[in-house]
Amino acid sequence: MIVLAGTIGAGKSSLAKALGKHLGTDVYYEAVDNNPVLDLYYQDPRKYAFLLQIYFLNKRFESIKMAYDQENNVLDRSIFEDELFLTLNYKNGNVTKTELEIYQNLLSNMLEEIEGMPKKRPDLLVYIDVSFETMLSRITQRGRSFEQVEKQPELKAYYQQVHEEYPIWYKNYNVSPKMRIDGDLFDFVNNEEDLEKVLAQVDKELVKLQLK
Repeated sequence: MIVLAGTIGAGKSSLAKALGKHLGTDVYYEAVDNNPVLDLYYQDPRKYAFLLQIYFLNKRFESIKMAYDQENNVLDRSIFEDELFLTLNYKNGNVTKTELEIYQNLLSNMLEEIEGMPKKRPDLLVYIDVSFETMLSRITQRGRSFEQVEKQPELKAYYQQVHEEYPIWYKNYNVSPKMRIDGDLFDFVNNEEDLEKVLAQVDKELVKLQLK
């Protein structure tokens, strides 16, 4: 199991799709396109932040359970980085301390369930590290209307917060082996040659871990 991590617009879904094709595995994608809460959250974060993160947590738990039932697969975002977003919303006053504690207890219970599964953790986490400028460019490029800074200028400050939190999260992540991909040096979303180089980096890491 390979799980991808990175800020909004880092290119997780693009790389997950490419890895799935490259390795011949199933890919589990983040629940975005059919998410009934996400657009509402961008309209009113204070009202919908807790509901959105509970929705994501439930979907990610469902995905990781399905993934653990199979021999090989890729997830474009996982339950292990989920708390980052609710904690950020707590800092911004969008969720209460009680909501944060309820969420943390629920997440803890879910992670205990994962510990009881045959495979207790991912085999490799691939972190895509991009600059803030690349992050904004990719968000614009994929064109989801509710994410666009042009329509909601206040989103830029939120995106900056998310971008600053990820390196700290990655440094502290210790659930599984991990590797970093430079998403600025390698534009794997738009450049096939860069994509091949990134896939080669992942292959090298899998060989080192005796997984390929």
